[in-house]
Amino acid sequence: MNNRIKVLRAERDWSQADLADRLGVSRQTVIAIEKGKYDPSLPLAFSIARTFGQAIEEIFTPDA
Repeated sequence: MNNRIKVLRAERDWSQADLADRLGVSRQTVIAIEKGKYDPSLPLAFSIARTFGQAIEEIFTPDA
């Protein structure tokens, strides 16, 4: 699964640790999601979408 988390985070000038704190997860989790090595659970995906004020579909896209 592809995602735009790194771009969205950079637009807000948030570090990986900042985003992790907002989501209540570890920085390593944010790193793994950004790199596409870990697909977030549905509740975490909704939390990410809420944090960025976007729909899940605007952040996550299936692999081509």
